[in-house]
Amino acid sequence: MTYQTIEILRDGPLAQVRLCRPDSLNSMTREFWSELPQAVRELDAEGKTRVIVLSSTGKHFSAGMDLNVFGSVNPQTHPGELGRAREALRRTVLDLQDSFSALEEVRMPVLAAIHGGCIGGAVDMISACDARYCTADAFFCIQEINIGMVADVGTLQRLPKIMPSGAVRELAYTGRRLPAARALQLGLVNEVFADHAALLEGVLAVAREIAERSPLAVSGTKQMLNYARDHSVHDALQYVAAWQSGMFHPGDMVEAFTAKSEKRAPVFEDLRPLRKPFS
Repeated sequence: MTYQTIEILRDGPLAQVRLCRPDSLNSMTREFWSELPQAVRELDAEGKTRVIVLSSTGKHFSAGMDLNVFGSVNPQTHPGELGRAREALRRTVLDLQDSFSALEEVRMPVLAAIHGGCIGGAVDMISACDARYCTADAFFCIQEINIGMVADVGTLQRLPKIMPSGAVRELAYTGRRLPAARALQLGLVNEVFADHAALLEGVLAVAREIAERSPLAVSGTKQMLNYARDHSVHDALQYVAAWQSGMFHPGDMVEAFTAKSEKRAPVFEDLRPLRKPFS
């Protein structure tokens, strides 16, 4: 499928979802909010992609939400009876949130490769990824406070699970830029690379390493980590016990040990394609 705001680059079990509007600083237009979740969910449904790398083009990773999109979340664009207008606005915000929730709901890990500015809605987006990497010139900004609004698409909910709460609050209250070196110190990013080329090379190397593992085990691990983040230790232990009782089968483990003894790379079956009910 052809997209207006992103492009898909495939390399075997890897798929790079790349923002491709560099002349507009990869701002998030109306089309972007539907294209991104559609793309990652289609990759998930196929079952062949084992890792997604989210990257970008041009000088900056993304300037965040395009100004034209703000009109759709302006209360004045929902005329009529007040209660119904507010309900419609709430649904609009939930739809925007769902665009980024798709990144953590798909079965494979999503790695963000960030260069230059990562601003506003872009911070919401990378917060939903499994891991983040950036260039030395990258910076992050919770821009919403600078334009008089509350960030509402995931930053304030996910970032405190990634970074220390006090640091998140300072950034959210002030709208300051967080430079790459400090982002590394605070745990927002896993590694800082010298430039864009080194960034992509490094992140794709991590992606290839993940892709060599059992996709069933990787998918299960992602689900367990996300569940543990949002639940108590006791509940998470109960959940993984139930998961193992249904999903654990020795086939991939046997292949892993056999490949090691034979000094070769293991070969694992892809995940099954996702099918719509009754299709």
